[in-house]
Amino acid sequence: MERKTQGPLTLGVDCGGGGIKATVLDADSQQIAPALREPVPYPLPPTKLISIVADMANQLPPADRITLGMPGMIRHGVVVHTPHYICRSGPRTKPVPDLVEQWRDFDMAQALKERFGVPALVLNDAEVAAAGIVSGQGLEFFMTLGTGLGTALVDNGVLSPHLEISHAPMRWGLTFDDVLGEHERRRLGDSAWSRRVLRAIELLFPVLRWDTLYIGGGNASRITPVVRARIENATFVPNTAGMSSGVQAWSFLNGRS
Repeated sequence: MERKTQGPLTLGVDCGGGGIKATVLDADSQQIAPALREPVPYPLPPTKLISIVADMANQLPPADRITLGMPGMIRHGVVVHTPHYICRSGPRTKPVPDLVEQWRDFDMAQALKERFGVPALVLNDAEVAAAGIVSGQGLEFFMTLGTGLGTALVDNGVLSPHLEISHAPMRWGLTFDDVLGEHERRRLGDSAWSRRVLRAIELLFPVLRWDTLYIGGGNASRITPVVRARIENATFVPNTAGMSSGVQAWSFLNGRS
């Protein structure tokens, strides 16, 4: 296939609690191959996640670099904490002590570089998604609704240090993840769950005072029209942003990695 744009090809990988999606993007963030999806197998040590990404990459055109987004606290490509992959049978199941140790301070960026032989950028999955969506003007808050709550904060186009807002208490001693996660949406139904999303936004705004709010993730489409109408100045973004923003993430950081 003839390349229409100059610049590196990027393998964009979006790792969630339930599935891993991957595709290859040209310099204009256009897919040059169909996206692939694999369910997340549990338990999931770091080496297994890398093997899954490698298997998916083998089914796609060769890439010049990798952008990988995953849940949790990621600093400079190193996993400080990941909430799902340390569990025995998936999100909200019992953590496995050995997996906790394997994931703690795991240098995912370096491991990908060694496995693929190309530069690798690893960020929280909400931060990758935000990279291709934000305008670069003012304080922009990006939140994703899926297995749990993901967030990214961007100030005039510069990514702020990651805050695990999902682990902060929201109500009754429960965290934002506990109250807004997919398990609660299924238990409550979309209407009651949507009202919880609205309440979360009302609680977070006085703390962050964002200029622009973006809402994405697989469950953003589940927010009812009634609640959508009550969320002021929000932009809803497609769930593909975690993959398709893999190109912009490289310039988005202004030198941070």
